[in-house]
Amino acid sequence: MARRFACGALLCCLLPAAFAFTFEDVAARAKKLAASPYAPPEKNLPRSLANLDYDQLRDIRFDPAKALWRNNRLPFEIAFFHQGRSFDTPVRINEIVGKTAHEIRFDPKLFNYGANNLPAKDLAELGYAGFRVHYPINTLAYKDEVLTFQGASYFRALGKGQLYGLSARGLAVDTALSSGEEFPQFTEFWVERPGPTEKQLTIYALLDSRRVAGAYRFVLRPGIDTVIDVKAQLYLRENVTKLGIAPLTSMYFFGENQRSQVEDYRPEVHDSDGLSIHSGTGEWIWRPLVNPKRLLVTSYALTNPAGFGLMQRDRRFADYEDLEARYEMRPSVWIEPKGQWGAGRVELVQIPTPDETNDNIVAYWVPDAPPKPGAPLDIEYRLLWQKEVERRPPSSWTTQTRRGHGWVRKPDDTIALMVDFEGPALKKLPVDATLLPVVSADPNGKILETNVIRNEVNGGWRMTVKLKRVDEKKPVELRGYLSTDNTTLSETWSYILSPE
Repeated sequence: MARRFACGALLCCLLPAAFAFTFEDVAARAKKLAASPYAPPEKNLPRSLANLDYDQLRDIRFDPAKALWRNNRLPFEIAFFHQGRSFDTPVRINEIVGKTAHEIRFDPKLFNYGANNLPAKDLAELGYAGFRVHYPINTLAYKDEVLTFQGASYFRALGKGQLYGLSARGLAVDTALSSGEEFPQFTEFWVERPGPTEKQLTIYALLDSRRVAGAYRFVLRPGIDTVIDVKAQLYLRENVTKLGIAPLTSMYFFGENQRSQVEDYRPEVHDSDGLSIHSGTGEWIWRPLVNPKRLLVTSYALTNPAGFGLMQRDRRFADYEDLEARYEMRPSVWIEPKGQWGAGRVELVQIPTPDETNDNIVAYWVPDAPPKPGAPLDIEYRLLWQKEVERRPPSSWTTQTRRGHGWVRKPDDTIALMVDFEGPALKKLPVDATLLPVVSADPNGKILETNVIRNEVNGGWRMTVKLKRVDEKKPVELRGYLSTDNTTLSETWSYILSPE
């Protein structure tokens, strides 16, 4: 029987093996996993927990007074998620202290069960569904929730003054393919106990699925922008059609360029409103998101991208008018590759959704040359969870895209798009400056008219595009930017008109 000892406010179990002190230790385990046949994790959820409804499961709450490191008065604290409903597979969580790893065993005494009356025997063999990290970012008097790991390889983080919105994942496999998507899972974590003055926390994770195993290291630095540095080493058991690196998952229901199809008091509903890309050649690209009528997959071929992210550029409460969701406080997430990622593409998947409860937007990097089975793929990048100051081009950027009819008095089948730009390069221009709209469309779009008008309200400029769709059953790809004297003044606006 394992010997138990006090670990902060938790009871932990000392294991004879101490094998997860460095990234290389976890990578060795991933390599060994990939060389063996896949063994699906065992589900251990009793019927009493599986049958709990949403509200009943929410009534099970972790007791914050029993958080890991609470009694040690450390800057970080760890709380745990209880298993239930769809979280039917436990994840193993370890603490690293010095050079020893200890498994943190599940203990029902760490939770308040509310009105639920669950048999003690059903709780005896459970594990944790995940965990969350707390650190004071809004006030020194309270440790805010700044990072969570729960479900498959999903995780979310928060910076100062932010509310949870989009999620990141460890890996995406065969997303939006007819063969079906594979969801790798973080099966085990190791969390380094921080020192009393530490401002960063290191977490290791082991990922596994039918075709991929991998080792991860996350270095968390909470703040105005919460930063997570990610290092991963991936091994394939067999070939994968599409390997999605640094995936982000978000929600777009409706917004400026796509009004709600049902009566709704809110002007916009989304966690993100666009995909931003900084190419390796220096070009900045902005693609406004849409809620398509059918699956829509588009991509941008790049070599050594400088960064990409799903952004929430609309930051006024008046943009949403939702006192509960507070979408204006949802973070943008920017990904900065480390090292040379080589040739590949940033892919954007947009899925139809009937409401705001479904995440329907996915963006990730797909390398042109995925690793062969058994060979490692090393990848590093930084995630920045932003709100106060977000990654934008230094010249000027798109602030909104609005869509309407192209006709003025007599109805016809033309479409009008109004694209607003703001930024330092435009602020410097005299009010009588002459700007050129450089706009192009694919063969399915016929551009009839373009104009640029100065926005006297905010000092920006508005590009107007009037066009006609050739085949309404096909999409139209559009690109445009502002220029003067052969000088580019804005990022590239890249828009897709979904098929009607």
